[in-house]
Amino acid sequence: MSTKTILIRIQGPDHPGISAALMELLSSRPCQIEDVEQIVIRGRLNLSLVVDVAADQDLRAELLLLGYEQDVEIDFEEVSSTPSKTSPLVVATLLGPDVTPIDFGTVASTVAANGGNIDRIIRLAKYPVMAYELTISGDDREALRASLLEEAHLLGCDLAVHRFGLSRRAKRLVVLDVDSTLIQDEAIELLADEAGSLLQVAELTDRAMAGELDFASSLATRVETFAGLDAAALDRMNDTLRLAPGARTFIRTLRRLGYKTAIISGGFTSVTDHLQAELGIDYAQANQLEVIDGKLTGRTIGPIVDRAEKADFVQTIAAKEGIPLDQVVAVGDGANDLDMLNTAGLGIAFNARPVVRDAADTALNVPYLDAVLFVLGISREEIVDADTGGVDAA
Repeated sequence: MSTKTILIRIQGPDHPGISAALMELLSSRPCQIEDVEQIVIRGRLNLSLVVDVAADQDLRAELLLLGYEQDVEIDFEEVSSTPSKTSPLVVATLLGPDVTPIDFGTVASTVAANGGNIDRIIRLAKYPVMAYELTISGDDREALRASLLEEAHLLGCDLAVHRFGLSRRAKRLVVLDVDSTLIQDEAIELLADEAGSLLQVAELTDRAMAGELDFASSLATRVETFAGLDAAALDRMNDTLRLAPGARTFIRTLRRLGYKTAIISGGFTSVTDHLQAELGIDYAQANQLEVIDGKLTGRTIGPIVDRAEKADFVQTIAAKEGIPLDQVVAVGDGANDLDMLNTAGLGIAFNARPVVRDAADTALNVPYLDAVLFVLGISREEIVDADTGGVDAA
């Protein structure tokens, strides 16, 4: 039997019964649904179907009557029965305090210049930032990805680009740096303030995080300035720590969605132990300060957590949990995090130094740690459902 392929588009005020009435009409004729997609924006329905029908069937009168009865606009046209050969290659996430037409236009122009097409755009969030996910098809994944990332600096928002596929939402372990990532502070500088060495320590910390100094030797120099400090300063430091905005929501949501979480710090175990207990984090590792007779000695105990140790930590935890490295996400901001970011399947530079932004898979420059969830394709609605059973909370 000869057939033809019809594209049916329905637009108008959404209300119950439209889809049911359309399917009832189609059920009365010999036809086959090949594709269907529906979205409702601000109470307005956009429904599209691709249907194969017998060549001698004419649905025009019935579709027009359906549109009149349901108070919607229906148009239809005969289309090719052969689907487009291109398939989704990459997913781009645009996010920031605002995502403007200029931002969308820059991405669209870049995609078109590389022979690609934006197949779908959905909004993931409007709080605490605007976040949109674009599914992009084409013939050359790497060219698309490279060109989009090259143009990212022209945008007024952040752009993350991933391979399309299940692997993006199959992440199972998230490993975080602590200082200036999970927390807003540099813990070592809080101790230095008590020890009277803040200016010296802050300068060395900044240079180490920028990759200008060897981390281990710079850490030893900074810790020496704590010699003689009362160990109670560690508790006072913990009392003043400020979590990154959205950190509680981020960790809580990951846990409720079944992710394993881990933190590793070039700082100190007194901080990571405190945060692990407070937030319910699965694994934690950091440097241990030596304390004798209630005083800091100005030395550390055991291996130094440098960039190589951080990468080893990622591999060790992943192996222990039986999680492939391509299902691991690492988040950090300093040069000490570079090996960890490169080891994980997805490395995210979070408000990072330029050397880290340039090397990471993607970079976020918003202050909200829970924005990382949008990069993973998790919508605000899913966060609310997982976190509070439907009550939005920051």
